[in-house]
Amino acid sequence: MSTSDAQPGAGPAPAQHLNPKVVAISVAAAVGGFLFGFDTSVINGAVSALSEEFSLGAGLTGFAVSSALLGSVVGAWFAGSLSSRYGRVKVMVVAAVLFFLSALGSGLAFGVWDLIAWRALGGLGVGAASIIAPAYIAEVAPARYRGRLGSLQQLSIVLGIFAALLSNAVLARVAGGSAGTLWFGVPAWRWMFLIEMVPAVVYGVLALKLPESPRFLVGRSRFDEASRVLYKFTGEIDVNLKIEQIRASLEREQRESLRDLLGRRFGLKPIVWVGILLAALQQLLGINVIFYYSTTLWQSVGFDESQAFLTSTITSVINILATVVAILLVDRVGRRPMLLIGSGGTTISLATMALAFSFAEQGAGDAVSLPAPWSTVALIGANAFVVFFATTWGPIMWVMLGEMFPNRIRGSALAVAGATQWVANFLVSTTFPAMSQIGLTFAYGVYSVFAAISFLFVLRLLPETKGKELEDMDDLEVRRGGSARHGT
Repeated sequence: MSTSDAQPGAGPAPAQHLNPKVVAISVAAAVGGFLFGFDTSVINGAVSALSEEFSLGAGLTGFAVSSALLGSVVGAWFAGSLSSRYGRVKVMVVAAVLFFLSALGSGLAFGVWDLIAWRALGGLGVGAASIIAPAYIAEVAPARYRGRLGSLQQLSIVLGIFAALLSNAVLARVAGGSAGTLWFGVPAWRWMFLIEMVPAVVYGVLALKLPESPRFLVGRSRFDEASRVLYKFTGEIDVNLKIEQIRASLEREQRESLRDLLGRRFGLKPIVWVGILLAALQQLLGINVIFYYSTTLWQSVGFDESQAFLTSTITSVINILATVVAILLVDRVGRRPMLLIGSGGTTISLATMALAFSFAEQGAGDAVSLPAPWSTVALIGANAFVVFFATTWGPIMWVMLGEMFPNRIRGSALAVAGATQWVANFLVSTTFPAMSQIGLTFAYGVYSVFAAISFLFVLRLLPETKGKELEDMDDLEVRRGGSARHGT
């Protein structure tokens, strides 16, 4: 079969309509995002119990929580090159295996250091999934719907966060607390980790059934397979033209290496710096403090454990609903306007939280409490922050990383930006316990400053990628105070 006869049977739906099959494979690929969210948030409910069982101080507690992120840096760094060599699907399968092993090992950990090692192993899977899923979806999705389909990654992440927090709450309730005993005499906090094995198996099975990315297939001269994927899943009417566009784009690429990212100013190409800053700022807003430490945070200001679990779960539901709104808007409104709104909203909500916690009252020992009405103000600020983040910076950062880089450097640039995102995540997660000891007003004040910086970054530097084909990104330039331009 040649590319010229790749259109058997009845014609596909017109290209302007969204093919349900591309939605299906995008959802399947985004299950990696579900495990991403589950794996990074499941420790939320276990923090207090494992800190008590292993007698951890604030520093080691922060490191145990964020240890998975060290693996995520490595996973994100190598995922792009491995997927270029072996294919996107094979890397997804390996990530599923890593998730499974990490869940099993973390649940059966003997001490804090082997727990950290198992969490770091799972982090390899998280890092790989964070890069491969948006890249794969960007490569199979029609340009008109790429933002919407790319946002499925973030929806899956927040669903994973919700599932982790909900399962934590249920297990803790049944056991009478996260340190309570459940089945086979195993503490509830260990079951919180072990339960992740189930979605890991589901992800592995789904990944094995996915078609390979057409860009990877064309790069391997497997044109017949690429034709079938483009025709059957993407809904391309003229698969020959599309394959020629992909092939021409690939022919312009040289063998990728980190040297391809080098530029004349500040050592790297401007678009690479933009990707790095985009990835870092998403984490420096402090969103994962909400999802890694929220249960402990609300307990620290007077909630009992049951109330803290419930509050964290409600916050994750709000996160899901806001992400659905983002999916509906991203291809209509555009990336930049939504990010600007998100930066403004997160700046105000974080500043509100900083103000509320300035009225915290010191109790016996380390206990603090928020008097009325500031406890309500803090809750409103936290949930407003989640809404603004989940409708903008949460999904759009992943969409843009999957589509903003020129084809000739996409793999390497994604690796660098993805690794940067996880380094920033690690720094925020590790430093929060120490920052909170200085004061929550200080911590949230710092995050609000980064939110204000993110507004200026989007306004001055970020290009718009809405509706552009991946093959057109070669000519996309960084904004310089005006609209995005095309040129060399």
